[in-house]
Amino acid sequence: MLIDAGANADARPEQLVQFAHMGVVFAQEILDVGDPTVRLLSIGEEPEKGNQLTLEAYELLEETDVRFEGMIEGRALLETAADVVVCDGFTGNVALKTVEGTIRSVLEALRAEIRESARGRLGGVLIRPAARGLRARLDPETYGGGYLLGLRGLVVIAHGSSSRVAIANATRMAARGVEHRLVEHLAARLPERPVENAPES
Repeated sequence: MLIDAGANADARPEQLVQFAHMGVVFAQEILDVGDPTVRLLSIGEEPEKGNQLTLEAYELLEETDVRFEGMIEGRALLETAADVVVCDGFTGNVALKTVEGTIRSVLEALRAEIRESARGRLGGVLIRPAARGLRARLDPETYGGGYLLGLRGLVVIAHGSSSRVAIANATRMAARGVEHRLVEHLAARLPERPVENAPES
């Protein structure tokens, strides 16, 4: 889970701690992860690498009760290096759209290569079931949108360019959040102030 992916372009270190707490609750309640790991998105894995925001957030996260495992680089976002990846919304949105664009470009390049020759087309027929499965896993429309956590109601945000399929899946996502009582679980389990002097959500 990537939090924040665009709702808060600017954030303070204590807000990143709040994001971590919300991400942990989400991972437990919606993704069924028993003890979620948390990492902070940065330019290196070393604790001294990063901008002022990440350096200060790192120190605060080390003092929390979340299972914080340090920094993570963008190249590991699609790997299983962490259950919850925390960053400000500007960084998260750039990362999210970069990953989406890269996936789209790679799939289009693969399709073009398959069409280039008879051998490629034959290979394409053979890998079609696996390719469809991979596309479904990586296509943003499969998920439809993202939850906007920290509100008193349940909100799912979709891309402005979302198709009918994406909107339908976003609606299913909202229904799942209601079924799992996500808002109630967040309200019940999040500390009102995860760190001293943290702002109201």
